[in-house]
Amino acid sequence: MAIVSSSTSQISPANERLYHQSALIGDWKGNWVGNGNQPVGFKVVNIRGARAQVEYTHNGHTERGFAEVQGTLITFGGVTVGTKDGKNMVMLFSFGGAGKQTANLEKQAPPASDSRLMGSWGGYSPDNGKSASFKVLAVNGKEAQVSVTTDGVTRQGTGYVYKNVIMFGQAQIATDDGQNGKIIYQVGTKSFMVPVTKYPPADSSSSVDRTA
Repeated sequence: MAIVSSSTSQISPANERLYHQSALIGDWKGNWVGNGNQPVGFKVVNIRGARAQVEYTHNGHTERGFAEVQGTLITFGGVTVGTKDGKNMVMLFSFGGAGKQTANLEKQAPPASDSRLMGSWGGYSPDNGKSASFKVLAVNGKEAQVSVTTDGVTRQGTGYVYKNVIMFGQAQIATDDGQNGKIIYQVGTKSFMVPVTKYPPADSSSSVDRTA
């Protein structure tokens, strides 16, 4: 049985098609309109069906709990949030009959450690008979600590991160989904492409029970 980490979401494909609920997931920060433009934050950790795990930060303290998901909106107590484009969020706070307050929030870039490239990658290309592996040990902003093996030679050092690509010497790795990618490396004037997949983490519980 695989253990599902708390950061995973279970959004039905129908809801995703209609509402793009995954666009709500992430860290949002902004300011109340008026009211001294006080900062406010809202984090959607995950969405499971009609429930979302959220953190609401205002006046310097954070409330954590489960919120209700309806279509494109999440309601947590007196707060309702929604996003149309996955980049900007509108927050509405209604306090009884006393009125409403709105805030505009922007999605924050995920921290560097969330890089989809983190982990160990490896693969083999039947087209050119080449195998390659690429280990991304740490990502810190624009730099990554990597270990790359091509043609049986391993090199370690600091690579350069650009979006979903890491470049290191004559090699680079790219991924779109964080699971499948490709390593392109150069030898002399020739370049070789090797399709790679990410190995599951060593502590993943999906390993086969060998005592059976």
